[in-house]
Amino acid sequence: MDYMILIYGDENAPGPTPGTPEFNEFLGGWMGYNSALQSEGVLVSGAGLQPTATATTLRKTFGVAEPTITDGPFAETKEQLGGFYLVSAENLDEAIGLAKRLPVPAGSIEVRPITFRADQT
Repeated sequence: MDYMILIYGDENAPGPTPGTPEFNEFLGGWMGYNSALQSEGVLVSGAGLQPTATATTLRKTFGVAEPTITDGPFAETKEQLGGFYLVSAENLDEAIGLAKRLPVPAGSIEVRPITFRADQT
């Protein structure tokens, strides 16, 4: 079964500056995680997201033909969706185990089963 691992955090929290040794060390943890998932054969896909300031939200309403389009994310929250992994796991416990290994210094991680994948319909 496939599981989505959603990574939430405060995009305004202090962190290492790109181009510094601290950032390279931080990035190394993520590259190691990616490599491990690939070598274990469980990585389906994954990506980081640009900051929420780059988001555009479409709001559809029953009975209204055109959606309302606004700049920015759907809701103001303390934590923003920063990226995701789509993994293949035998069960929820295995998917949670994969999520626990994420090199996230702070934030929330949501693990959710996938109903279907568009590339497999």
